[in-house]
Amino acid sequence: MRFWAYLIDLIVIGSISRLFINPIFRLFDISMDNTGIFSAYTIVDSIVFFGYFILTSKFLAQSLGKMIMGLRVVSLDGTPLDWKTVIFREWIGRYISAVLMLGYIVIAFNPKKQGFHDMFSDTVVVLEERGK
Repeated sequence: MRFWAYLIDLIVIGSISRLFINPIFRLFDISMDNTGIFSAYTIVDSIVFFGYFILTSKFLAQSLGKMIMGLRVVSLDGTPLDWKTVIFREWIGRYISAVLMLGYIVIAFNPKKQGFHDMFSDTVVVLEERGK
C-alpha cells in the first residue's frame, strides 16, 4: 500500500510542477533545463518534492497518497511528530533511502514495514483505523 501511496504522491508533486512551476519558469523565461543537479529547475523541483512530504507529514501525519490509501505516519513512542523528526525523516532519511534504494526494499522484509527513513527517525507507517 505504501508503494501505491508513493505513486499517488509522485502524481500530485508532478502536477504541482506542471501547473505552477513550469508556467512561472516560462513567464520569466527561466531555463527548464534540468540536466544539472544545481540547475534552477532541479532546485525548485527538489524544494517542491521535499516540501510536500515535510509539510504534509508535519501537519497531517500523512501525505495525500497515504490519506487515500488509509496510511498514517506515527512516532514509535506515540508522541506527535515534531519538526526535527519530520525533517529528518522526510528530507535526510528519504534522501539516504533513495540513494541506497535498499532503504525502500527493506520495507518489504522488515516486520514493522519500516524503511531506513522510518528507522532513523523512530517512526512507522500504520494503517489508519477508519470509522472512528
